[in-house]
This record gives sequence, structure tokens and C-alpha cells, in this order.
Amino acid sequence: MYSQPIVMLDFETTGLSPASGDRITEVAALRIRDGDIVERYVSLVNCHVRIPAFITQLTGITQRMVDDAPCVSQVIPELIDFIGSDTLAAHNASFDEKFLNSESLALGMRPRYRRMVCSLKLSRRLFPGLPSYKLGMLSSALGIRFSGQAHRAEADAEASARVLLHAADYLGQTYGVERIDPELLERLNALSAARVPHFLRQAFS
Repeated sequence: MYSQPIVMLDFETTGLSPASGDRITEVAALRIRDGDIVERYVSLVNCHVRIPAFITQLTGITQRMVDDAPCVSQVIPELIDFIGSDTLAAHNASFDEKFLNSESLALGMRPRYRRMVCSLKLSRRLFPGLPSYKLGMLSSALGIRFSGQAHRAEADAEASARVLLHAADYLGQTYGVERIDPELLERLNALSAARVPHFLRQAFS
């Protein structure tokens, strides 16, 4: 169980970098409290940009879908309010964080989350030796099923949240950790995989 709420974030985007002019097309933010997902914020996003054909092929998100979606100037303030000051998490967190910060800055806003946790890094530390830590293959290896279409924000955010909940179960069963503070996840993110077992045994023996 987590001692404080954690919000799992996932963006779909037009490309890899806001510095290159790429924008968000869809967002999902799922609040984890204790051992379950208790709240969701999900929306397509109209950033008034063209959707590349390869993005439509990958995600199924079409130009018409984003043209009819709420404007980014509405979505980002709502998203920032939804996250509040809770810990934020994402799978490959640096990717989602840079888009969140870029879109917020463009509106003269700043997110208020206290800390950022990367579920990809955490999985590498807790479950070393897996063939891949890409979300689809990682979920399959951990016995987590997608509840929707991969490469759509809500399905990816839910799978990532389930990875985080699986990590909590693992920490409880393996090291006897009953209540997990997000600061512990930050610390694990910063350690090498080889140092994690010793650190956890020392901390929770």
C-alpha cells in the first residue's frame, strides 16, 4: 500500500520532443490511493496542430478526433488541478514530464506536484533481467493485462499504474514493507539495480 496518493500520467503526442514543436494529443491521469485506482482524468487535446500519419497509425488518434477535442488551454489547467500536489509518476517519466512542463509554461502555469517517480526505472531496479521494460512487454512479463488499446493514454496509464501496484505488492511480500512512502520510490529510482536488494534489506530488516 502507498502511504500517499500517486498520480500516474500518460501523454500521447505528435512526436518525441516539445523542443521540436511536438504537442500533446491525449492525456490520462489516474490517481492511485492505497491499493487501487480511485480517480481518472482523461481527455483528447486540441493543440491546433496537424496529426502525422504515422501517429494515427500508431495510436488510432485522427485529425478529426483532436479537432473536436477540448482546447489545450482548457485541458492543462484541469490536469494541473487534478494532479495538485500529489506525487506524479509515469512510465519513462522524463518524456511525460517535459511535455507537461512545456504545455504548462506556454500557458504561464506551473504544475504543483511534489516529486516524480519513473515506473520504468523502478521496474528495472525491482525486476532485473526481464527481456524488455517497454510497457507492453513489461506488463505481459508481470501478468498485467491491458484493459484497452495500447498507445492510447488511458490504457497505457492504467497498465503503468498496475505496474506500480505490482511493485508495492512485491515490496510487501519480499521485504515486508507495509506502507510505502513515495520518497522510497524516488530513492529506488536513484539506485543501481545491484544495490537495491541490500538497501531494502537494510532499511526494512
